[in-house]
This record gives sequence, structure tokens and C-alpha cells, in this order.
Amino acid sequence: MKTISPALEVISNSYGSSFTYIKHAEKTNIKSHVWHYHPEIELVYINGGAGKRQIGSHVSYYTNGSLILIGSNLPHCGFTNEQTGNTTETVIHIKPEFLGNDFFSAPEMKKVQNILSQAKGGIAFGGETKKKLGKKIEMMEDQLPFERLLTLLSILNELDASEDYTVLNADGFSLELQTQDNDRINVIFNYVKDHFQESIAIDEVSSLVSMTTPSFCRYFKKISNKTFTEFVNEYRLVHASKLLAEKPISINEVCYESGFNNFSHFSKSFKQYTGKSASQYRHEHKIIIS
Repeated sequence: MKTISPALEVISNSYGSSFTYIKHAEKTNIKSHVWHYHPEIELVYINGGAGKRQIGSHVSYYTNGSLILIGSNLPHCGFTNEQTGNTTETVIHIKPEFLGNDFFSAPEMKKVQNILSQAKGGIAFGGETKKKLGKKIEMMEDQLPFERLLTLLSILNELDASEDYTVLNADGFSLELQTQDNDRINVIFNYVKDHFQESIAIDEVSSLVSMTTPSFCRYFKKISNKTFTEFVNEYRLVHASKLLAEKPISINEVCYESGFNNFSHFSKSFKQYTGKSASQYRHEHKIIIS
């Protein structure tokens, strides 16, 4: 079976700058289906809307926009598509050494160095942090290069001070390029992404990465801090959340389109995962449905 590894995205710095700053209008950065990575650290602010986040082994559904910091070489999909409903998406890419190998070793840069280190597992920020720093990120569009650099350092410093954040992947989770782990995880993630609506047998997936089923189960738990079954169910539940918010189809259809073959199991799992019934979730997000 042919599998597709995440594509290396080659990124060039903005003119006259040591990093890349791009502000996309609605629907112009549609990469939600593209599994990719790059050595640059990525800071993304999505202004409004709702959609799916897949970063490393983490998958979730965001609402009211998103502010995310993604570490170097951490594979992820894009975050917006035609249904997201965001007004803009601003993406900043910085190389880990973009200001020199020793710059972040300076005492004044301790907080910035700390947040960049935490970003290895991906970080999502919420509440006032997302609102306040999202505005600062968008304001950078009209700044001159030097002022823009100072604003970026200020934003990174404030991100480290935030208490409203979630580290998305297990401690130590990162994919180093050209390693056996990278190849295995690529195969596993792509298989789930392409087959989550079907029945997935663990022994079939383990054979794809040339492992026995017990070894595969131990390996996946060690890498992602969750069982393979938990990962697949989580992927399906996030897809169900997306369908409930974006498509005016019946909840029964949502259940089966998300890969569940038992409505009772789906209802119970969805309630445990979100804290709400599917109908409650849809009612709270009905404004998103087109």
C-alpha cells in the first residue's frame, strides 16, 4: 500500500526581514488536507471561524479562531478551508537560529527561549491571550521590518507569560527528520486520515509498519501518550464535531460519516469527549452552519 509522508514546505523570508510574515484573506490559504512540515517554527493566528487542528498526534476542533505555536519539524495539516468562516489567517515562520545561534542565550531572552522550547509539542493559546496577541500579530502587517521584529519578540515573551494554553502533544513528542520513527508515524497518521471512516484493524496498521501488534501498541502509546484506539476515536469525534458545526445533516448521518457504526456508542463517546450531547453541541454552534 502506498503511503504519503508529510511534504517538506520550503519557506522564504519576507523581503527585508529575517523571518516570514504572511496575512491571508478568507479562503486563500486552503491547506487543511496537506500534511507537511518545515524546520521553521510557526506562529498562526486564525481570526474567527472554526475548523480542525491536526498537529503531530493531536487532533481537535477549534471555535472562535485559534492561536497556535508549532515547533520545528512538527508535522501538521493546514487549519482553514472553505467552511472555516475565518476573516483572516496570519502565519509567521521563524528559523530557530533566525537571529544568530547565541541570541536566545542572552538573559533577556530567557522567556522567549522557553516558549520556543515548549513549542516542540505544539501549543494552543486561548482566552485573552488569543484575543490580545492576535490583534498584535495582525498589526504587524503595517509595521516596518525593525518594528515588526520588536513586536514579534514582544509577542513571544508574552506567550511565555500566558497561563491560558494547552500543550498539544505528549512531553518529548517531536518528529526528527530521516528517522525510523518519522517514517512509522507518517504511515500511521496518513492511514488514519485516509481510513477513519472505515473499520480500522490494529493488526493491519501494525503490519504496515512491520511490527507485531503488541509491539505496535506499546510503541504508539510511548510516542503519543495515548493508545491507538484512543487516537482513532479522537480523530472520529473531532470530525463529528466539525460535521455538527458545519453541515446541516442529521446526527445519525454524522455518526456514520465519522466512522462510528453504532449510534449509542457514538452518543456516549461524544458526550464523554465534549461534555455535551451531539444535539447540545450543534445548538451551541448552529451559527457556524451555512
